[in-house]
Order: sequence, then structure tokens, then C-alpha cells
Amino acid sequence: MRMAEYHFVSIWQIKAPIEQVWEEIYHAERWPSWWKDVARVEELEPGAADGVGRLARLHFRTRLPYTLAFEARLTSVEPPSKLVAEASGELQGTGCWTLTSVDDGTLVRYTWDVRTTRWWMNLLAPAARPAFKWNHDQLMREGGESLARRLGADLIVPDTPSPAHPPQVVARRVIQGAALVILAVLVWRRGFSSRRV
Repeated sequence: MRMAEYHFVSIWQIKAPIEQVWEEIYHAERWPSWWKDVARVEELEPGAADGVGRLARLHFRTRLPYTLAFEARLTSVEPPSKLVAEASGELQGTGCWTLTSVDDGTLVRYTWDVRTTRWWMNLLAPAARPAFKWNHDQLMREGGESLARRLGADLIVPDTPSPAHPPQVVARRVIQGAALVILAVLVWRRGFSSRRV
């Protein structure tokens, strides 16, 4: 089954110095202490002195009834402005944090080009893609709000996020997707049974 691909861009503007924002984003092991959607972070390999090569396993809770876990290896570290990591596991792809000093603090841009590897997510993708996007947007919005609280700073969201999907719409799309999965499994089982006869 072909993996579903996603391109997400999240933007936070935090009224705090870039060095403070960098410290919290760079130290992913601290995320569970301030970002409630991060259940835990396990360091698997320390990497070089500058952080390149560091490998961690991240466990995320989501607004929808599933969790995600994946490994992230830092491939580029340019303090205090850029972090790039390659993801593998339940998600595969590249994440890039870019921090820029602005008059009112720090502009944070996170770009996430990722593919899902769970079979059910790929099967549901045609119907549930908007729900998965909404889920990601909610997780990242909460991350920005939590980071601002941790730093005792105000959060400004400079651009308008994609239209929010209320929980009822998300639930409807997930149910539609689940129905497609059940139908596909029934069709597959029927075809498999008829071949055995």
C-alpha cells in the first residue's frame, strides 16, 4: 500500500529572545515538561558534541484516538536558527525548525514533510486527510501556546491557519474512513475465502 504524504507548515511568533526559544526547542528531552501532547522522549544515541546525529524516540498524544511514535535523528544543527531532523518509524520524512529574530521576539517556522507508515492511516487517508491535518494543527497550536507559557511570554500567530475542522466534522470523517477500512477488509476476506474453495 502506498504511503500517504503530508506537507505541514506551522508558525509561532513568541515575544521572547531567540536564544531562549532555541534552548527549549533544541532540548527535545524537555518537551514533555511543557508540551502536554508529548508523552515522552527517549534518547537513543547522543550524537556528536554539536548534536548532529543525536537520535531520540518521540511519543505524541493526539486529539484523535491514536498515538504516534517515531525516531528523529538530527542531521543539521545551526544555533540558534535552524534544526533539521529525519524521522523514521510510524512517520517518515523531514522536520525543519527555523528561528528568526524579529522586533517583537522570535518567529518560529516548523516545516514537516512526512509520510505515514501505519496501514490504516494510509487506507483512511483519502477520507480522513482533513482530520489528520486538523489533528496536526491542534497539536502544533498547543505546542506554541505551551512554549510561550513556559517562557512567560506572549504568543502571536502571524498568519491564519487553515480553516479549523470542528470535532464533529473530524469525527464524521474518521467514521467514514473507518467504514471504508471495514468494507475493504470484508471484500478482501471474501475474495480470499472464495480463492481457498
